[in-house]
Parts: sequence; C-alpha cells; structure tokens
Amino acid sequence: DKTWMHTPEALSKHYIPYNAKFLGSTEVEQPKGTEVVRDAVRKLKFARHIKKSEGQKTPKVELQISIYGVKILDPKTKEVQHNCQLHRISFCADDKTDKRIFTFICKDSESNKHLCYVFDSEKCVKEITLTIGQAFDLAYRKFLESGGKDVETRKQIAGLQKRIQELETENRELKNKVQDLENQLRITQVHAPPAGSVTPKSPSTDIFDMVPFSPISPQSSTPTRNGTQPPPVPSRSTEIKRDLFGAEPFDPFSCGAGDFPPDIQSKLDEMQVTTELSIMQFFMVLCL
Repeated sequence: DKTWMHTPEALSKHYIPYNAKFLGSTEVEQPKGTEVVRDAVRKLKFARHIKKSEGQKTPKVELQISIYGVKILDPKTKEVQHNCQLHRISFCADDKTDKRIFTFICKDSESNKHLCYVFDSEKCVKEITLTIGQAFDLAYRKFLESGGKDVETRKQIAGLQKRIQELETENRELKNKVQDLENQLRITQVHAPPAGSVTPKSPSTDIFDMVPFSPISPQSSTPTRNGTQPPPVPSRSTEIKRDLFGAEPFDPFSCGAGDFPPDIQSKLDEMQVTTELSIMQFFMVLCL
C-alpha cells in the first residue's frame, strides 16, 4: 500500500481529478498489446496534426478516476463526454517513445468494439497511469471481499449513471427547444399589430392615378400624391344671377301672366307653342 500515491478512501469513496488534452479515440482489433496501442497513437497523432494545420486546437478534458472507472468530462461545463467503466478497461499504458502520451483500451458498452483512448499531458502521464493501476488493485480486492457481488452492484450503478447522463442530455435539448420557441413568440409579438386596430385602407385609383368621382359621397379633403390639397369645388348658389347693371335676366317664358297685357300675353303663348312644335319636328327629323 505504501507504493500507491492515494489513499484507498480517495478512490473508493471519491475520485482523483486530472487535466489533460484529449487526442480522441479509435477502434482497435485487439483488447490489449503494445503494438496495438502504438498504431492507435500514430493514427490519432496524424489526425491531430491535420486539425492543427486547419487551425483547430486539441480539446482539454478532465479525467475523474475511481474504482468505478474513468470519466472524461468537459472542464468548464462538467458535462460527461465518455464514461469508461473499470471492468471494461482491458489495457492501460504510457508511450515509451513519447513521455507526454498515455492510453487505455476500453470495450464500448453499446457497440462492443474495443476503443483506444489517447491523452496528452505534459507532467501527469506517469501519475495518471499509476492512479488507474491503483483503482484496478482496489477494485480487485473489493471483488474478492464481496465474493463477486460488488461487480453486479457496480454494473447497476454504471447503468443508472448512463441513464442519468442520457436524461440530462435530453433535458438540455428540450430546454434549448423551449428557449427557441420563446424567442420566436417574442419576435412575433413585437411585429404583430395591436389587438382591435384597423389598418387604414387607401382609396383605389384609376389608371391615371386619380380617385374616382362618386356623386353620393361628399368631397373629402384627401391630399393628392404630391402632398398638395386639391382646389375647392365652388358651391352652386341658389341666388338669382343678375347682369352687370343689377337687373335680373329677361325670360319671356318664365314671366307671370299678370306682367303683360292680354294681347301681348296671348302672342307670347302662341310663340312658345310654335317654338315647342318646331323643336319636336326637329327631333323627329333627326330620328328618321
């Protein structure tokens, strides 16, 4: 026990955190082996070189190591990206040619494929490897003490943790959808006209851009398109027009019978009848 770096309680009741850069994971054909790990490291290093040439940085992660496994989290949001259960980890080693690289192989719970996880740490490579080894040793001792029952308990706990992670992801997606709907509703309310308001309709115009004349509706004071008011329509006066001398115009047919002597009035009536007959004959000729 003196050779281990941490107390058994730290790994069995809590976890040991480490920060590192995550190169990624890749599928391997075998669950263990130095050559298998070396090929995976070579492949992920080449992929990182291409990403760096494109301006992408290697992401940083937080490792939480305990007797239940190794969790890979986002260091800022603490969101679990990968949960590698300890009984599924089959191989763990650091790279002898590059002191910054360490790896472990874990069997995926869904696809049952063996994945090699590769990390880059400038100072903690040896310490991380020893901590994972200590977690294995403590888990094996606990397995012997419990007669194998602890393995089933850990499997159930791991299954519950995975379900919690899935529910948290689903809850986060639903919150984002609700936020998007609230933003769309807020934008719709801003652009919508107030309730009860009526949009004024402009009068229809003819092909000359003129408002059609309606003898029923009174003249409105609507300005023309150039902004000027139309000239006022002169009102018809009911007063009798007079000439420039102030006298009323003479109309022999509208005068009363008492204004002239009987002989003159009879001649006027005869002239009126003759005139009306002449007009009627004129229209009859036109019609023929």
